Amino acid sequence: MDEILWPDKAWLHKLGSDQFSDSCLYHKNDDMFSLDLQASESEKLMFIASERIMAKFVFYLDVFKLEERLRVLTSWTNGIDTSVSHRRNHFFFQRKSDELFNSEQLTCLADNKFATRALIPYKENVKIQGIECFSDHLVHYEREQGLPKIIAYRLPAVEEPLKSLQSGQAVQYIGPVYSVDYDMNIRELVLKKIETVLGGFDATNYVTEKKWATTSDGTPIPKSVVYQKNLVKLYGSDPMLLHSYGSYEICIDPNFKATRLSLLDRGFIFTIAHIHGSGVMGRQWYENGKFLKKKNTFTDFIAYAEFLIEKNSKEQLCIEGRSAWLFN
Repeated sequence: MDEILWPDKAWLHKLGSDQFSDSCLYHKNDDMFSLDLQASESEKLMFIASERIMAKFVFYLDVFKLEERLRVLTSWTNGIDTSVSHRRNHFFFQRKSDELFNSEQLTCLADNKFATRALIPYKENVKIQGIECFSDHLVHYEREQGLPKIIAYRLPAVEEPLKSLQSGQAVQYIGPVYSVDYDMNIRELVLKKIETVLGGFDATNYVTEKKWATTSDGTPIPKSVVYQKNLVKLYGSDPMLLHSYGSYEICIDPNFKATRLSLLDRGFIFTIAHIHGSGVMGRQWYENGKFLKKKNTFTDFIAYAEFLIEKNSKEQLCIEGRSAWLFN
């Protein structure tokens, strides 16, 4: 650790040996940067990144050829953030910049790492949240129109060149109480477990919807709603609980909670406003809810609350939030 308690050195240690024999692989001298270590999915390389906000350079170490020491994989460029993955004879890059704010994906041969080419063209309305390499597949974690997606692409055999990706297969979401495996070869879901929900739970009694509200400047805000259809009407005189969070690009996606059933079964409507400051609509949605634009976080929330009051009543509306969202 350096003086401000950021990691500043990466050491090589052999299990069973004395710590005093460790060798320093890398020492960063700039206190604006921090160090990060990550093993590749192939389990053949160790990535060492020296990084700060929107700036990163990455080294790699072949764990089977320690005598070769560190090699440079990506150079430092201010305003560009790059994450890396490895699969046999290829590197994969997820690169984000001020112009390509939702990230693009590139690849290169391991023996020609500076000759990168785009695998998936940049899309302004689709955010690449992450990539994961498997032996024969590449998986994309994406977000489009406020909804998360998982796309699996089949990769060619190792000896074949990777010129482009074939059409990917979206992994279908089947329900909140199911745990499944996804077989990428046959493109089928395999049910592994059904969560037990006590109290005579029947999923068909509940309605989940994605809807949109509009701010004063006309910006549409995505919102998620769930309610017990046999007890309430969406826009009537029933009590509503509005939840939201708008900081750090964190996405509060709808998820199943058995404890929430008690609220729904007593006639409450539960809704989430996906406001600026979160990352639900992509990187720019986050950027437009921070610093001098932080006001948008609150005006989004107010606009949706006013919409609910208009459709229902202010006496029936409860709100909650916490942490950096300033509600406690």
